[in-house]
Amino acid sequence: MGNRLPPGQFETEKWPILHQGDVYEFNEATWDFRLFGEVKEEISLSYEEIMKLPKTVSTVDMHCVTTWSKFATTFEGIAFRDLMKIVAINENVKYVKIYGYYNGDRFGYSANLPLDALLGDDALFVYRWKDQNHEWQDITPKHGYPLRFIPPATFYLWKGTKWASGIRFMKEDEAGFWEELGYSMTANPFKEERYR
Repeated sequence: MGNRLPPGQFETEKWPILHQGDVYEFNEATWDFRLFGEVKEEISLSYEEIMKLPKTVSTVDMHCVTTWSKFATTFEGIAFRDLMKIVAINENVKYVKIYGYYNGDRFGYSANLPLDALLGDDALFVYRWKDQNHEWQDITPKHGYPLRFIPPATFYLWKGTKWASGIRFMKEDEAGFWEELGYSMTANPFKEERYR
């Protein structure tokens, strides 16, 4: 599916900056990442602990609901599946909400996703990137530093939570930030699932 342009999209080599609310100011001393919800035991990881987890490098395509698509951006980060290895989830968990900072609230932003779609190399909590025009560099605060979720290309990019702060495991699907405002729950760009 690489380099396949979904309907209604145009290709760009730039990585446009779009965000809602204030840009989060990272403070390593107070930042942590929480795994909670339908789990046997909640886990909270410091920035140091997150950065000690195995790293994955993956090249992905990004598709924004505002109609731009950027092909072949390479990211380094922690694969969603590697976070799954450190938490014991309850039976019948089929969905997650990935949270991020929004105007000072660490759980103010969220995006809902089906769990089974996030177990490959293309679902990453990223901290640096490169492409054909850029060498490796940290993602900027406006792009979600210190940790941003990049979803598989089968989801519009609003599912890619900036300033990621945690994962809530769920048995039932539940609308996230943009979904509550009328955006699609499933958000497949190849089916133009932009709105409900």
